Amino acid sequence: MLDRLDRAVGDRVADGFCSHHRRRLRNLGSDVLDAPAGGWAADAAAPSDGNRLSVLIDGQQYLAALREALEGAESHVYLAGWFLSPDFQLAHDPPLTARDLLAGLAQRLRLRVLLWAGSPAPFYHPSRRDVRAVRDALGAAGVEHCALDSYERPLHCHHEKVVVIDDRVAFVGGIDLTEFSGNRLDSNAHPARAALGWHDVATRIEGPAAADVARHFAMRWRAVTGERLAEPAACEPQGETTVQVVRTLPERIYPDDRRGQFGILESYLRAFRSAERLIYLESQYLWSPELAEVLAERLRNPPGDDFRVVVVLPARPKGGGDDTRGMLGLLLEADGGRGQLLACSLYARAGRTQDPIYVHAKVGIIDDRWLTVGSANLNDHSLFNDSEMNVVSHDSELARDTRLRLWSEHLELPASEIDGDPTEVIDGVWRPLAERERANLEHGRPLTHRLVQLPHVSRRSDRLLGPLQALLVDG
Repeated sequence: MLDRLDRAVGDRVADGFCSHHRRRLRNLGSDVLDAPAGGWAADAAAPSDGNRLSVLIDGQQYLAALREALEGAESHVYLAGWFLSPDFQLAHDPPLTARDLLAGLAQRLRLRVLLWAGSPAPFYHPSRRDVRAVRDALGAAGVEHCALDSYERPLHCHHEKVVVIDDRVAFVGGIDLTEFSGNRLDSNAHPARAALGWHDVATRIEGPAAADVARHFAMRWRAVTGERLAEPAACEPQGETTVQVVRTLPERIYPDDRRGQFGILESYLRAFRSAERLIYLESQYLWSPELAEVLAERLRNPPGDDFRVVVVLPARPKGGGDDTRGMLGLLLEADGGRGQLLACSLYARAGRTQDPIYVHAKVGIIDDRWLTVGSANLNDHSLFNDSEMNVVSHDSELARDTRLRLWSEHLELPASEIDGDPTEVIDGVWRPLAERERANLEHGRPLTHRLVQLPHVSRRSDRLLGPLQALLVDG
């Protein structure tokens, strides 16, 4: 009886939540929730050809690539983030802090740094006071142009993480230059370090799509500071990949874009509805009822027996854990015991010690033909209310290569050993390994691999809390 009541109330709350979002979008003249299967997002800048798109997995790889690109900057650098720690170390040999890096750039070119102004509630961090202290520390080091953006919806933030270099190179992803809540400088090997590990992904764009990132930064910068940045110059083709820059930009926030934009939500909906064999996701959260319902429908009526959904999530997310488990309960119920859904997390290990690896990546791969990477989680903060940026590619070679690199890291196997039919690899390698490691974890035995089936996931797990929490904070 309690299960039935929990399900009924949870469904009513989720339905009301979805209806609210549908009305909100309809009032804006937007039909993104009804986006058809496949294709590019309509609520976004048009895709651009001639790009080189590189996927950078984990902080060590990203920070090395970012540092190299910044050293080659000639005219200007724009950086926008959720938070920044002046003493964050991008590298240890030789040591380099964010403060020193930015101060060096400010001495030789035009540097603009744009940070979320922080929470107005002092008990939530980073607070306004925390971020003002960062601005003052950078200013004392010589970074003259650091602005704080308070154009947010109540209880929401600016979550995107972007860097623009000379309007010809841009970095878009999930990695901030901070140690706040966890040190981002981690490697693909994820050694146990007596602290929280960190798994994350970013992209480097070279080519015309970098201008779309630059225009977005310029729009925000002008709103906050009044300074109008130069229109990006035309960029020559640098590669053969078509890239679409997609955003979440809530309505009525910025003077120059009152309607807002919801291209990340549209991109995911189009991709999920087109999936035939594989939906692979990495995310900090999974509690958007709009996306969860599409996933559930694909699981209830799978395109075929070989259809699989694999999600990699943190074992203990920073808030929202009950919400994610509630949505996973819905998806497991839709799976109906067929084993087409697998949810996992990651741990670093050293003997009998195991440290959680915080999954902060925001990655989606569909059928090895569609790829997205960015700052947006699969919750309605990211899809409706925070400012976010992702990149989308239909480059099948890049999508497949990225999947194999991620799977090689998580399974701790060479790509050549898992370069087969994805369904067979999931059923024959992923699931047995993850289930065995979950048993090891639950019985206090040492882990032998980092991939662990997500604990505390069952059909009865917190069905109500996901939509209820979302209603309270995401409306």
